[in-house]
Amino acid sequence: MVSLTVSFQYNKLRGRIKEMCATNEEFAKRMGLSSAVISLKLNNKSQWTQSEIYKAVEVLQIESADVPAYFFTPEV
Repeated sequence: MVSLTVSFQYNKLRGRIKEMCATNEEFAKRMGLSSAVISLKLNNKSQWTQSEIYKAVEVLQIESADVPAYFFTPEV
């Protein structure tokens, strides 16, 4: 079985976090996660779950059509 690891670029997400929550710590608090967990996710050390993406979309007021641009832009 072949394992495929894809890294994603979260620059747009980082910008939205800053715009809506000011800090990663505040975003983490609103998400119900630790700032360490958020850091791992934004640095591709841990993957986002579907429920975390759903919660982040609510917290950051991201339109459904824009979700791929925030969470699924591959690193090049």
